[in-house]
Amino acid sequence: MHPVNKILHPVGLRLTRALEAVKIPREFERRFSQQLHALKSGGGRFRVFKEFRYDAGTHPASYMDYECEFAARHLAACSPAAVLDIGSYRLFVIGMLSGYKVTTLDVRPRQSALANETIVTSDAKKLEIPSGAFDMVVSLCTLEHFGLGRYGDDIDMEGDRKAFEEMIRVIRPGGTLVFSTTITRAAPQIAFNSHRIYDHAMIRSFCDKLQCVDEDFFSNELGTGCDLERVTDAPAAWDVYCGCWRKP
Repeated sequence: MHPVNKILHPVGLRLTRALEAVKIPREFERRFSQQLHALKSGGGRFRVFKEFRYDAGTHPASYMDYECEFAARHLAACSPAAVLDIGSYRLFVIGMLSGYKVTTLDVRPRQSALANETIVTSDAKKLEIPSGAFDMVVSLCTLEHFGLGRYGDDIDMEGDRKAFEEMIRVIRPGGTLVFSTTITRAAPQIAFNSHRIYDHAMIRSFCDKLQCVDEDFFSNELGTGCDLERVTDAPAAWDVYCGCWRKP
């Protein structure tokens, strides 16, 4: 049990994955105790021990779900023949590999058992890839990390801009860039060495050579998509920007 839930449990509350305190019905706890006792005393093939969970109600939403759904929609709309993924969530990439041949790039070496995955180990700031080689580049939740050293890359405060320019370079004319990153309505910040937090104008400046197809935002506080006006302006906090942009 999460340490916070050990404190909340005596008063019938539980912190969910969406970070909301949810009231646990007393009837649920009563039935749980009865069923646990019955299982423990009933024998059978399993040893039974207590691990209390209550995850009923509304399914929790996360910014990772939102980013992946955004990218999946635009993958389906574009049906690219050649895809380059730079540092996205591994589980998303595995799902993408079920329908596409994907070149995956990471600064950290790794191996894959999937035949339609081509792995490139490289610094995203300087890709050894020909210009215009891909129909689509996907990069979820990576831009804010480039050049901060967190993943073993060199410290470079212009690393994010250099990597973004490389993403644009390797997209063919008419191709698409789908990416997500952090966003705030407060002043841009760096949480060193974890990530940067951008404002909307800064994100748009990265895309000045591209044409906007779609933009969306996710509020961590609300647990749902939102308008730009609902994006956080709290110090050191961030929400999520999702963008789909076309290369002319």
